[in-house]
Amino acid sequence: MLEQSKTLQWLLSRRAAHDFTPSPSTHDKLEVNTMEYFTLSAFNDTVNHRAVLFCLSLMCYILIVFFNISLVLTIVLDERLHEPMYILLCVFCINGLYGAAGFYPRFLADVLSSAQVISYGECLCQAFVLYSYVCSDTSILAVMAYDRYLAICLPLEYRTIMTKRRLFELVCFSWLTPFCIFSINIVLTTRLKFCETKIQRLLCVNWMIVKLACPGTNTTINNIYAFTTLSIYILHWFFVVWTYIYIVKTCLQSAEDRAKFMQTCVPNLISLATFFVIVVSDLLHMRYAAKDFPESFQNFVSIAVVVIPPLMNPLLYGFKLTKIRKRILVLIHMRRKS
Repeated sequence: MLEQSKTLQWLLSRRAAHDFTPSPSTHDKLEVNTMEYFTLSAFNDTVNHRAVLFCLSLMCYILIVFFNISLVLTIVLDERLHEPMYILLCVFCINGLYGAAGFYPRFLADVLSSAQVISYGECLCQAFVLYSYVCSDTSILAVMAYDRYLAICLPLEYRTIMTKRRLFELVCFSWLTPFCIFSINIVLTTRLKFCETKIQRLLCVNWMIVKLACPGTNTTINNIYAFTTLSIYILHWFFVVWTYIYIVKTCLQSAEDRAKFMQTCVPNLISLATFFVIVVSDLLHMRYAAKDFPESFQNFVSIAVVVIPPLMNPLLYGFKLTKIRKRILVLIHMRRKS
């Protein structure tokens, strides 16, 4: 009887040990559910040029901050520039600062770091900032095109249509819509389970994060939502093209309108064309990445949207728009006198 009791205790202890020993699949699921970090593996190509890359990036960031803040302050401090076109330009520059702030501080830290590891939450946050920055830029450019359409094609009705309230609503639309859209996008990403940690980029992009999901994970909702979002902003571009077709038609009828077009619309068109090429190149590279291109070229394509537009736009508008250029020259002259 004693022997049977000992045997029964031994069997129960073995059964308990078997029940609490995690199987390989359980262990894998545990790792997936507690994944807290990603690695930005595209930095491998920068190892031998860290000092140069850091200095260039820091200089670029300082120039972006300086040029954009200078233009914003010029517009804010001069009441004669408190017109819809200049207010929209001010909003445009602030959005450029927002996008740059979402990329450069983290990028500069990564360049100097031996391991480019980013936390899961920080990665999603950066993806949200950069996506909302790009889409806000698209919306603001569309609103600027609409403003020029009203000013050139409907000059007599401009003041009654483009009121302060309407301008405020358009600015809110340009900023809040992307924030709402990409908040949902990020929420959809958080429900996924990840089996990979390496992101082949210098920065976090939501689509690249989704691609790290475990095999068999249902990402259909993410894909549908991504294409729906893309369609919304493609409509923005169609709207811009439509407005400029009407603007060009109107300008062909009058020398005064042609002068106004060259003065106020050319900067918009240059900014639009540059931004369009950069965004489309990045989308094509992200979706259909060609491994034949050098890694340095792929890296530049991925970060061009936070390098070229924020640096180019304040210079482009500052030199081209007469009122802003004159105001800046006056301020420089006053500074020299003092």
